[in-house]
Amino acid sequence: MPTIFAANESSVLVDGQAVEGVLALEYRRRQARANVYALGSAERIGMVSGRAQVEARLTVASTSPGLDAVAPEKEFQVSAQLKRGSTTLTVTFDECFLSDKEFALTAGEHGQAIYSFTAARVREEPA
Repeated sequence: MPTIFAANESSVLVDGQAVEGVLALEYRRRQARANVYALGSAERIGMVSGRAQVEARLTVASTSPGLDAVAPEKEFQVSAQLKRGSTTLTVTFDECFLSDKEFALTAGEHGQAIYSFTAARVREEPA
């Protein structure tokens, strides 16, 4: 059975400060891989890992004063406490840098800011 986390029970912190109005947290971790082949063989005999890349997006209702105050060259940390009842998963992004900010305001809706950032690593720790 899958683990289901509830958005209304979860929270996101930036440098230890709660971010209000979080609508979504998305992230992608990619690892460069290369196959190793033996001479004269078409079958892979091994795998070599290369650079790792972490990209994430945090969507907030209107804006986040804490994230707006972060200078593009300033490093920060993001920690998300994903919860559902007694099940908890802490996702921590280390050595983050803002790479992009988008803002949209549409008729009949509220404003949304999307903060994109990169991280040196992401750690997923069950509690």
